[in-house]
Amino acid sequence: MAARGHVQDPNDRRLRPIYDYLDNGQNKLAIQQADKLLKKHKDLHCAKVLKAIGLQRTGRQEEAFSLAQEVTVLEPTDDNSLQALTILYREMHRPELVTKLYEAAVRKVPSSEEYHSHLFMAYARVGDYKKMQQAGMALYKIVPKNPYYFWSVMSLLMQAISAQDEKLAQTMFLPLAERMVEKMVKEDKIEAEAEVQLYFMILERLGKCVEALEVLRGPLGEKLTSELQCRETKCMVLYKRLESWPECNALSLKLLLKNPDDWQFYLSYFESLFHLIDQSWTPPSEGEHCAEGEVHTAVSQAVCFVEERVRAEEEKETRPLRGPYLSRLELIRHLRKRGLSEEATQLGDPLELMVQYFGKFGDKPCCITDLKIFLDLLPPDQHVQFTNRLMEGVPLNSEEVGGDTPAGLPSDTRALQRHLCVTQLTRSLGLHHALEPAGKLQLITQLKAHYQHGLQFGKSCLKTELQFSDMYCLMAAHVYVDLWMESGDETMLWRSICVLEEGLTHSPSNAQFKLLLLLLFCRLGAFEPVVDLYTSLDAKHVQHDTIGYLLTRYAEALGQFAAASQSCNFSLRFFHSNQKDTSEYIIQAYKYGAFEKIPEFIAFRTRLNHSLHFAQVRTERMLLDLFLEADLSSSLEESVKAMSLTPEEDDIPWDCLRDNRDLTVMVSWDPPDRHLTDAHRKQSVEEETTWLRVRSLTLRLIGSLALLSPTPPPQNSEKTNENGVASKHAPFHKLLPQLETALQEAENFTQTHTKSYPVLGPPATRMGVALQTGACSCQLSALRLVASLLDMDNAGLDESAEAQAEVASSFKALLQQIQGVLSKCKGELVEMREGTCNTHASLLEALVLFIETVCVVLWVVTFCASLLRPLKSQKKKKKKKETSTSAPLVVCSFQELVAGLQAVMSEGLDHIKEQETNITALNMESLSLHNQQEEGVSLKTVFGKVQSSYLRSLSELSELLKKRMEVLKGLKI
Repeated sequence: MAARGHVQDPNDRRLRPIYDYLDNGQNKLAIQQADKLLKKHKDLHCAKVLKAIGLQRTGRQEEAFSLAQEVTVLEPTDDNSLQALTILYREMHRPELVTKLYEAAVRKVPSSEEYHSHLFMAYARVGDYKKMQQAGMALYKIVPKNPYYFWSVMSLLMQAISAQDEKLAQTMFLPLAERMVEKMVKEDKIEAEAEVQLYFMILERLGKCVEALEVLRGPLGEKLTSELQCRETKCMVLYKRLESWPECNALSLKLLLKNPDDWQFYLSYFESLFHLIDQSWTPPSEGEHCAEGEVHTAVSQAVCFVEERVRAEEEKETRPLRGPYLSRLELIRHLRKRGLSEEATQLGDPLELMVQYFGKFGDKPCCITDLKIFLDLLPPDQHVQFTNRLMEGVPLNSEEVGGDTPAGLPSDTRALQRHLCVTQLTRSLGLHHALEPAGKLQLITQLKAHYQHGLQFGKSCLKTELQFSDMYCLMAAHVYVDLWMESGDETMLWRSICVLEEGLTHSPSNAQFKLLLLLLFCRLGAFEPVVDLYTSLDAKHVQHDTIGYLLTRYAEALGQFAAASQSCNFSLRFFHSNQKDTSEYIIQAYKYGAFEKIPEFIAFRTRLNHSLHFAQVRTERMLLDLFLEADLSSSLEESVKAMSLTPEEDDIPWDCLRDNRDLTVMVSWDPPDRHLTDAHRKQSVEEETTWLRVRSLTLRLIGSLALLSPTPPPQNSEKTNENGVASKHAPFHKLLPQLETALQEAENFTQTHTKSYPVLGPPATRMGVALQTGACSCQLSALRLVASLLDMDNAGLDESAEAQAEVASSFKALLQQIQGVLSKCKGELVEMREGTCNTHASLLEALVLFIETVCVVLWVVTFCASLLRPLKSQKKKKKKKETSTSAPLVVCSFQELVAGLQAVMSEGLDHIKEQETNITALNMESLSLHNQQEEGVSLKTVFGKVQSSYLRSLSELSELLKKRMEVLKGLKI
């Protein structure tokens, strides 16, 4: 709870027990204590609010809100009540109500600095920048402190940043903010670094780079001291914007002389150098070259400068810096791109330079990442020579030398790191991929030997530390994956999992092992082991957005509904707290003058609100809830209302969706031709968006179906038809053509894009399986049937034989479609043949889609029953008069549909039971590789996990299908 000791309130002693109960999570006791107190002190407003907090936390939101409003209308000014109401409204996600509280408090106590400050922060929570500006100035007038004045200035800047009209920002908000700061500059009232930072931000957004440079170079710039080389870095940015390449070059030179290891300044130096060469710029004959000093304008000067930096490092007795050595390779790259090969040769042969670099830094983990980006400087015919030269610098134990270390293996961690670096570079050059299958198997044996040998160096490591040789293990798993992709032999995939599982026993905290295991288990269709793997990753904050897709993509698709609900909750909890948390970060930034961070926080919040993953998880979670919970039409309607689903409103920001996935989170040493390309990323985003549109429209159509009135309007009530039922039908009729269009786009996508993604790239969506099995088209047909029935009024359906025949035909076609969906699910999920074990995850995904389709069809059938019931009752009345015995055609065909659905569902349940029996009976002893172990973890152990996962998936599918069968049995008209 909020701090409450600073206000000397006589009621604090009475309130303290309630605070303690709330702080300890004992909300019911807090409510009871508040009730006791209110019996004695009816006008103790804070006690009412604290009771409301307890009610809110026990799920009684309406009571809590009502109680809070009773206090709010009294416009309290005591600090306890205001703080408690602030906490309550924040927990209710109603920050706009806090502003009303403090507006009233400020009106009653206009001289209170505290209330004015709280009012400003309340406006900051809702992002009302105009009122923030006014509140800041009002606060400054009461208490003339610099921070309050600059709060107002920052609010003006935020109005400019958030303004939709850029012209308005440039002509009103920013100039006004500039004048306000200039006033303080002229009066010599600038005190803090944050105020200078804000002035710089304003000038930069106005495009006044020259004026901004004057501020940085002048006395105000001397206040910029919190970050190393802050002034110089900002000057560099401005020089580039102004295209002042002489100053940019000279400043880069000066900074590199001070710190020859800062890579960003090497890049700025080379960029400015070649711009000056292109412009044929020449320095003046007399005086300084420019305001920043000497300028280099020739390649020869750059070559000499770089070589001087290298010589300086070699002459040092201390450990040399990496930057100068890498700068030679970077300059060679620039020169080659410009066709200056002769000048590039002055710096040396890239192969020799990289060998030299390896000699100095090969025992550092950074060596692989440093050299990897320059491998393109080597022609293909030098690749083997390069790796051989590097191996010459790796001190491996020879046969003649005695000791515990076998021949050909490193004797210490530094030698191990050198050998590991060479191995990683060899793979990055594609030499591993070029091997024949036998060669790859031999390579795996060598990698395993190095991994096992390297474990001795990490015996004293903590569980949270990684083993020195972990990368050997990971690389062996990658080579197994290569063999699986090339040959289709799933045994290689199983072995890869064995290797990684063994690695985890020695390095329980290795995230790369877990990520790859997570991916491979999902490829096998086994989601159960993934839950613990992802949980042990302990994903924090934004990682729920960047890597959360690895979990949410497969949970529901592989039939693990309980785990799917849990994984969606993990992600949604983060996204829902984002708005509140980010507001707090913004407030703290105002308090401590970190003005530069405020636009970053707001951009971060926007990025998350527009996240593609957020939209997907929210949609899938609601669909999952409906599939699992909603049984009958009444239950479906209750579920839709409970999740506040408004079918006619599309709350997904389609035009500004952002793909925040981290698709490079897994370590890879693949050569460039196997890298994830921009085309892959674009294709993946298009696929994800297309599938999201299909799922979102399906959800909204189900929602609108639940809200349709099952009772037909009176035949002669035009007014009711116009304003009542017809208005309920409108969203459904509007959404159906959109779903048809979305499915057509999905079909076009799958036909156009036939290439798959790299193994470590983004996973494909369920769209392909959904279209292939006919699940989507079956769901669409069911929803079309609803539209057809809505278009025919009850009398028309009763009297028109043609209409009845049309509906009967639709019933029959729907039954055939769902039978077709089930037929596409048939097949062995896990089978053993000729000593090998193969899984068919796509069949499991197809089964899940079949059951989802069953749910949609059942809702439609239930709705149809509600429409046909009056028709049957009318026929019963006619039977008494006409003594006719024939039921209407549409009723007969509907009953045939229900009977057919029962048969299909029963057949589906039998298939699931058959698969459960077959998978339970599978025995690894019949597998030819059952007796082989991958250094400690047997294939039998891994198979046990996969087997258990499949059985759990089938069990959950079976339970859901049984529930739906019970619903269908109770359906009568």
